[in-house]
Amino acid sequence: MFDALNACRWLSFATFKIISLSQTHIMNKLNFKLLPLMLLAGALTVQSCKSKKMAAKPPVPEPVAEKTVEKEKTETAATTPAAKPDESEGSLAKANLNFSNIQFEFNSAVLKTSSYEVLDQIASEIKKAPSVKFIINGHSSAEGTPEHNQSLSVDRANSVKSYLVNAGIAADRFETVGYGESKPIAKNDTEASRALNRRVEIDKVK
Repeated sequence: MFDALNACRWLSFATFKIISLSQTHIMNKLNFKLLPLMLLAGALTVQSCKSKKMAAKPPVPEPVAEKTVEKEKTETAATTPAAKPDESEGSLAKANLNFSNIQFEFNSAVLKTSSYEVLDQIASEIKKAPSVKFIINGHSSAEGTPEHNQSLSVDRANSVKSYLVNAGIAADRFETVGYGESKPIAKNDTEASRALNRRVEIDKVK
């Protein structure tokens, strides 16, 4: 490309040089009719060089805006924080808060060894619902005086609460109530039915 442009420039220069010389030295010998032809040849040579210069310039690419828009969308999506799930609702949905009754021996507030497994399961479910509070209800059978049975039912509720607190649950999540012999779930006419009434129930606070 560089050699072609230089050649055009050189040809133009030579043409005009010949024209100049023809006017001073050769004009006397040549016919004046040749002068217009030489001028026309020089003009065509200059026009040809201009056309080659224009063709040599590369086209300027237009800016692409779509890639910039896509990049901005990607950066915006990357910086937008994802919504966090509600952990408390999920835990409450998974927790089984329908607990079995805890049974006691006659005239005793001491937990049975067989109740440990039940209480461990209850503690595990309660931990799944950390925002829920509970009420622990103590009961007794009908033997003895009402005053004694009332006090015994409170002691039984407190025994269950102590076990759950020792299992790692906050004490302020529990309320204890004693009902004595006032809310039996079976008749007190047989030992089997009386054993069912010596119990503690755990309910969710509504």
